[in-house]
Amino acid sequence: MASTPGAIQLAQRLRALREQAGLTQSELAAIFSEDGKQVSAAAVSSWERPNQPVLLPENRADPYARLPTVTGSPLRLVPAARLTEDQQEERARLLKDLTELIDLARGGPAAADIARAASHRSWFFADGGPVVIVVPDAGRGAVGPLADETNPNYTAMHKYADLDALIELHGHIRAENDPSLRVFFKQASSVVADDLSGHLVLIGGIAWNDVTRRLLRQLTWLPVRQIETPELVTGEIFAVGHDQQEQRFLPVWSAANGEEGRELEEDVGLLARVANPFNSSRTLTLCNGIHSRGVLGAVRTLTDAQVRDANEAFLARRFPKGEYGLLIRVPVFHAETISPDLQDPTKILYAWPEEAPAKPRRERERG
Repeated sequence: MASTPGAIQLAQRLRALREQAGLTQSELAAIFSEDGKQVSAAAVSSWERPNQPVLLPENRADPYARLPTVTGSPLRLVPAARLTEDQQEERARLLKDLTELIDLARGGPAAADIARAASHRSWFFADGGPVVIVVPDAGRGAVGPLADETNPNYTAMHKYADLDALIELHGHIRAENDPSLRVFFKQASSVVADDLSGHLVLIGGIAWNDVTRRLLRQLTWLPVRQIETPELVTGEIFAVGHDQQEQRFLPVWSAANGEEGRELEEDVGLLARVANPFNSSRTLTLCNGIHSRGVLGAVRTLTDAQVRDANEAFLARRFPKGEYGLLIRVPVFHAETISPDLQDPTKILYAWPEEAPAKPRRERERG
């Protein structure tokens, strides 16, 4: 079939499900064949290929929806009748997603809604703005060497933190919109009342961005909190719930001897959009993280050309009212941030509102 956006998105999702299960195409074919549905490795390859993929037959969607249950030796799928309650919920969610993608690839009834979702652009502002990006002040010991205004080489940006995220986002917003759109960025310490009534974008966490700290405290209905903890001195973690029901989300570190030798392998990012509490006709967007890598990951979720279209479609499908919040895993490789792929359900640690696709996961920290 033609390489339509729906067909490509389906092919990408099938490959992601297989890789999450740790299977090769040949292993997947063998497992499906054991399940009573004869499949060849060539067929699996044809469903997954990025150019002109073959449409997955509808009767193959259920085995894919049960891939998280693969177990045993030889590997087999858990039969539908023996699934646990959690496995049944996961299967139903995956089957719904796959059915919608198959329908989209065929141009069926769901195609119009999903096509609209695929064309959604979070950083396009048709109302003319303004857009104000609030950036953290660099903390003590993190101010650049040219921040001294008496220095002939004074550079104002040496006073800012999370510059990777600011440069990525500011450039993307300018590219997405009419050149007349007013886009500003300001240090958190320099924000005044007039800066808060447009589309407001908060970069960074509560330690260095006082505006983020205040608004997270004010938006009491948001289920996610960012808190300081003695468990982590390099950043502030995210938590959901209280007391015995509290769940904490921490970064993942490489195994190493001693604190100084370990390397950040996975950060946590918060990406949320709600109505601006100071002007309900405008938006408030949070691009936050435990560390700067998490902040950049939250930004790149909707700016990186490799994943943004699929991520936009995901958000539009799951949150049709336009308000959402996600805690996401942000992989880090040799200090480089890897943009999160929201089509991969394992990248979502927590989501709201209730119809969000992922449940809260347990606190996780290694090293």
